[in-house]
Amino acid sequence: MTSFFAHESCYIDSSVKIGEKTKIWHFSHILSGSEIGKNCSFGQNCVVGPNVKIGSGVKAQNNISIYEGVEIEDDVFLGPSCVFTNVTNPRAFISRKQEFKKTLLKRGCTIGANATIICGVTIGEYALIGSGTVVNRDVKPYALMVGVPAKQIGWVSKAANTLKFDEDGIATDSFDSSRYKIQNSNLILIEE
Repeated sequence: MTSFFAHESCYIDSSVKIGEKTKIWHFSHILSGSEIGKNCSFGQNCVVGPNVKIGSGVKAQNNISIYEGVEIEDDVFLGPSCVFTNVTNPRAFISRKQEFKKTLLKRGCTIGANATIICGVTIGEYALIGSGTVVNRDVKPYALMVGVPAKQIGWVSKAANTLKFDEDGIATDSFDSSRYKIQNSNLILIEE
């Protein structure tokens, strides 16, 4: 008996590790060598792997392929139909598997629907990537990114609320009253 749920229409290869209470829905495929943490959810038509590492609490909406070279930490949200790549110059007639570039999604970040993440970038903790955005460079923790190519237009809290700073340079999140400030061009949490 498994400790996770897999819909009867999905396919799970051998040599896969899946944490307890994870749910894998219709028409999804988990390829060999992949590791998925606890309490994750994969919507319909998702492909993971091979050899992909995903933390706990990750929510992957419908129609997402997470290719080898992508690593996802805990509590990451992947919006519907977001796209990952793993080679910068693909050709159908040239195998470049030895050139896969690592893409790292840090804890708690959100990738909006239909966003594209070009391989080789790191998306910082709790960053928010807007729907349709194309990310082609590293993203700072808590950064709010939109556009093609992505540009930073502000900062968000751990709860993904846009932060507004007072005259002392402090922002307070309306969700949980956590406080933030900008230091050396980075957002830091000063009080939870």
